[in-house]
Amino acid sequence: MLIYTLKRVLLALLVALTVSILTFGLLHLSSDPAVALAGEDATEEDIQLVRVQYGFDKPLPVQYMTWLTNALQGDLGTSYYFGIPVSTLLAQRLPVTLTLGSCALIYAILFAVPLGVLAAMRPNTWLDRFCLSLAVSAQAMPSFWFGLMLIVVFCLWFPLLPVSGSDTWKHFIMPTIVLGTNAMPAIMRLTRTGMMDVLATDYIRTARAKGLRPNTVLLKHALRNAVIPVIAVIGIQAGYMMGGTVIIETIFALNGMGLLAYESIMYFDLACMEAVVLLLCLVFITTTFVADILNAWLDPRIRIR
Repeated sequence: MLIYTLKRVLLALLVALTVSILTFGLLHLSSDPAVALAGEDATEEDIQLVRVQYGFDKPLPVQYMTWLTNALQGDLGTSYYFGIPVSTLLAQRLPVTLTLGSCALIYAILFAVPLGVLAAMRPNTWLDRFCLSLAVSAQAMPSFWFGLMLIVVFCLWFPLLPVSGSDTWKHFIMPTIVLGTNAMPAIMRLTRTGMMDVLATDYIRTARAKGLRPNTVLLKHALRNAVIPVIAVIGIQAGYMMGGTVIIETIFALNGMGLLAYESIMYFDLACMEAVVLLLCLVFITTTFVADILNAWLDPRIRIR
């Protein structure tokens, strides 16, 4: 287990390094940051002064090494638009996004896994078709449209929930539903497929023949093995949720990482964009790493790969 964990840690570090290189290079090559910072009416002399001031006149590999060295020391630079350290912005915005992502993931798991198990226990019945219809509808429904419909219903027609902000727990109800619903179909379908495969195996038939209780067979023997691929997709969905908060936080005006990403793109705040992409990447890598470790703990066969 230790060797497997070390391999996964090394792979995660390599992925993080690769993403940081690609992100830094693409952002700097997409346009001249000095021109964007200097403004439309800036002269060539003004642009050159900005380029020297922020170090954009140096070769791109030198700029990247300087940025990476500072980032490893906790210095992510200063926001060009907000005028404060980027690390301060991230510390202010990250808790909101983590709260939203955690609530949405719990919501998706609590609904998707039981529905997948129920569909697998009654295949090709009205219950199975109902669960699959819910999955298809949730996957086909655009998140921004669903969010706007919730605002119309629960804020205009029936004013039960606040429309924007992140001051109380009520502000997170609608964003949690929208973000969690988007992740439910993949988890539910994989749970259904895994449970159907496991319930058809010989050891499940043997457990039933021994007279074990149906709940014991279902939860202790079947679900434990069926949940292994589900954990992997949950880790991936958790990473996707962090990236999907850009739309959700913009719609509901949640002052989190997603809204910060939108603002940094709108104002071409290069330091913020680099930091946000790197942080979201690290969160995605962390969630998939935890999922891999849990799978290896549940299924020892994975450790020998």
